[in-house]
Amino acid sequence: MDRDQQQVVYVIDDDAGIRDGLQLLLETTGQTVSVYANARDFLVDFTPMMNGCLLLDIRLPNMSGLELQTHLKKLHSTLPIIFISGHGDIPMAVEAMRQGALDFIRKPFREQDLLERINQALLIASSRHKQQWMAGELQSKLALLSDRERQIFSRVANGDMNKVIAADLGISERTVEVHRSQLMKKLKIKTLAQLVRCKLQEEQLYLPAYMNARQGDK
Repeated sequence: MDRDQQQVVYVIDDDAGIRDGLQLLLETTGQTVSVYANARDFLVDFTPMMNGCLLLDIRLPNMSGLELQTHLKKLHSTLPIIFISGHGDIPMAVEAMRQGALDFIRKPFREQDLLERINQALLIASSRHKQQWMAGELQSKLALLSDRERQIFSRVANGDMNKVIAADLGISERTVEVHRSQLMKKLKIKTLAQLVRCKLQEEQLYLPAYMNARQGDK
């Protein structure tokens, strides 16, 4: 999917009047808007590559806004969430923010305040989407490496000399050089510095999953 995909403001509210009003306001300011009456309808359309932000009513039928927020985290959503509610109390707001919501605003709200929060959310979303796209590109390149090339990639990135790698793996130094040349072509890099940068990006890519696994072991 194109990393420059158009941003969309997704509105989820079971009040038709609120949905229509928000859609009119946002489209008047040039935003692309998609509205939903409930969380389940939104999930039918959801993909992790969505680029934009989410205006989410905290009280929804069947699946609440907080429940949707939790579900979207499991689906690796990068959409910043702005909760809107006419009934939300302090415990709800605290829980929403603790779970990563960008903001929590009460109805009725000033249009300018809402627009400022949306613009902030879209800036954050743009950065997250770019990072997600870059992570996908790196994963695609790494998937091209053979097991041996992955071994050598890690060893070179860690600063090991070709002759040391060759001795440890039981292969010739020339073979290490050939594998090193091939893996650099597959990763579309030319220098050692670029190779090390790829390795650091890979570690950052898998760090959240590693940390979640560690937490699950406790």
